[in-house]
Amino acid sequence: MIQKNKKTVLVGLSGGVDSSVALAILKKQGLKPIGVSFRHSVCSENNFAIAKKICQKLKVPYHIIDARLDFNEKVIGYFLSELKDNRTPSPCLICNRFVKFQGLFDFARAEGIEYVATGHYARIKKNGKTGEYELLKGVDKTKDQSYFLSLLEQEQLGKIIFPLGEYTKKEVYQIAAQEGFKFFSEIKQSQDLCFVGKKALPFYLDEKIGVQPGDIVDKKGNVLGRHKGLFHYTIGQRKGINVSGGPWRVVDLDKKKNRIIITNKENDPALFRKTISLARCHFISGVKPKGEIKVMAKIRFNQKASRARLSVVGNKAKLIFEKPQKAATPGQFAVFYKGNVCLGGGAINL
Repeated sequence: MIQKNKKTVLVGLSGGVDSSVALAILKKQGLKPIGVSFRHSVCSENNFAIAKKICQKLKVPYHIIDARLDFNEKVIGYFLSELKDNRTPSPCLICNRFVKFQGLFDFARAEGIEYVATGHYARIKKNGKTGEYELLKGVDKTKDQSYFLSLLEQEQLGKIIFPLGEYTKKEVYQIAAQEGFKFFSEIKQSQDLCFVGKKALPFYLDEKIGVQPGDIVDKKGNVLGRHKGLFHYTIGQRKGINVSGGPWRVVDLDKKKNRIIITNKENDPALFRKTISLARCHFISGVKPKGEIKVMAKIRFNQKASRARLSVVGNKAKLIFEKPQKAATPGQFAVFYKGNVCLGGGAINL
């Protein structure tokens, strides 16, 4: 519920349907939203034009924040560093925590604004017993984005509004049409990274990291082909393995010998793990659980959560799943839940 004293709200705008509808909802609720977009390393001026158009239509102030230095250092720097270390990065989680929300709050404080909002499909509730703010899954389970918000902290959650948490994607498009934003239904949503397109990514990585050729081998060590760099691959990957006799999947990345190990068995036992170690564990409550607790956990965003036991020692943790998980990937984040409540997450560290 939005409290009555939340008069002015800073709203992060991407130029997409979700953040635009979030802005419209807040305006209809009688609040005074202010639209803000971030200028990153590679920006779409078209998105800025759309966001500005939406704000003009709703008679809402609009600003663009230059976040290029922060983004280059905290997101792109992290992204390339992880790939160089043969880990698969999770840039959206890092960006949300250290650039997007941090930038919104910095701007809000400078303007004397207390609350910020985004178009994420998630919810926030204050626990009446503990007094803690809890991050809940969005009502639309197919669009829930709590996974990408699992690194947020108590202080932030207490000042964030997610207007779309109670809506489905279908309802969001309906609201967009009612508000006169019908053009969004004709725009294809991008699945690319915000700083480089999917098709351009291999060339981008070759330029930034450098071509590092090596062998592609089977589990017995037989050489089957060549690769241009381990950073082009991730465990479980099928595409991009130019070897006959497939389809092949990546089983492991051998950093010492600069080799990719592959299998042509879809459910090769080597692809499955029951116990997964985590590093850089973060708990939204700010309190680490004592002993072992039962959770539902997922090791990638587009995966159904599975039953597991979570134990924490220092900044490290261990997930023991009831059923072995396929293609656990170092660098990706495992996120854990109790019912609809997201408890936090940690980087997979096999």
